[in-house]
Amino acid sequence: MSKLFFRYGAMNSGKSTAMLQVAHNYEERGQQVLLIKPAKDTKGDDQIVSRLGVARHADLLLLPDQDLRTTFHALSDQQDSVLHSVACLLIDEAQFLTPEQVDQALAIAVLDEIPVVAFGIRTDFRTQAFPGSRRLMEVAHSLQEMKTICRCGKKAIFNARLGDAGIVREGEQVVIDGDNVRYEALCGRCYLEAAAS
Repeated sequence: MSKLFFRYGAMNSGKSTAMLQVAHNYEERGQQVLLIKPAKDTKGDDQIVSRLGVARHADLLLLPDQDLRTTFHALSDQQDSVLHSVACLLIDEAQFLTPEQVDQALAIAVLDEIPVVAFGIRTDFRTQAFPGSRRLMEVAHSLQEMKTICRCGKKAIFNARLGDAGIVREGEQVVIDGDNVRYEALCGRCYLEAAAS
């Protein structure tokens, strides 16, 4: 039986890098993969972008109202006519999936017997779960935490949104990092101490 995997971690834990490595491993063995990212992630446009500088074109930018399983089958059929059948579905920034899309990913793994590996963060800058991440935590067969470190050297688990005056505590759940906003992965102590100041 194929499985739905959720590999999660704070920002800068190497999720996109790991995903690109998984794609490379499959392809090095002559197997076909499909790489998907939600269109909500505008960083890199249609690219899967690692902070290490590695990038690759996404096979699909998934819209919030798009059926993942139906779209996967359509893409897979196109790929099958050119290469081998798809051996694995890889999803970057999986926190931006809708709960329904997570259920569709589960159906791809269980009913279509194609492994699905989703990479993402659990919580937003307010420590509240993203809907896609919450559903992945509920239904994934395998959960794997990817670790990174805080400025103090301890394991980081929170994603702090930073502004000119320090940690930002209010605002839209999704603001992609860039010129107007930046994020820092922090341990619980550093996050709570900074939030209290």
